[in-house]
Amino acid sequence: MSDYRLAPSILSADFARLGEEVDNVLASGADIVHFDVMDNHYVPNLTIGPLVCEALRKHGVTAPIDVHLMVKPVDRIIPDFAKAGASYITFHPEASDHIDRSLSLIRESGCHAGLVFNPATPLSYLDYVLDKVDMILLMSVNPGFGGQSFIPSTLDKLRQVRQLIDESGHDIRLEVDGGVKVDNIAEIAAAGADTFVAGSGIFGHSEASDANHYNSIIEEFRQKLAEVNSI
Repeated sequence: MSDYRLAPSILSADFARLGEEVDNVLASGADIVHFDVMDNHYVPNLTIGPLVCEALRKHGVTAPIDVHLMVKPVDRIIPDFAKAGASYITFHPEASDHIDRSLSLIRESGCHAGLVFNPATPLSYLDYVLDKVDMILLMSVNPGFGGQSFIPSTLDKLRQVRQLIDESGHDIRLEVDGGVKVDNIAEIAAAGADTFVAGSGIFGHSEASDANHYNSIIEEFRQKLAEVNSI
């Protein structure tokens, strides 16, 4: 059975009660807290920084925190997030002048390192750094805003990356972010993903955002993933 992990994106959570929101999704069966960092430079939006990550740790969150840096340049902010409690730090190759150095900096700071690929970013960036990557994140939307629809061509890209990982022999997680919903997560998993970021797919519902509600949403995701394992 594949080791599937669900990573709710707090970008879609209620920031007025963020600690409670994160507690509830984790109690409902989520595995990883996905943390979207945007600088209004690399992407046209401005979100949150290391102080919020640190606040979640101080609140008592012990689950892995997956920090997705949509900032340029990246090296200056990496140590700050490592110190704030990040578990994974991923960045876009276009945002670093020296990709190998940035990956090494993340690992030297005590975190798992990863590269993020936009829909039109070539996978050739992986050619010389696959041994320094712990996670590969494929964006299935163009980064910057939540609530976008899944770009179908991501499925072919997922299959290519899954083959690269399998042939490399390295222990690398394959994550997908953007438009992941209950009705498409099985197809995404079948294409090779093992880690799934869902923002509006989990948080973006009109029902009360309590633990019971999140439990039912996450259980639906788990059921769809179980169907993939049974094929």
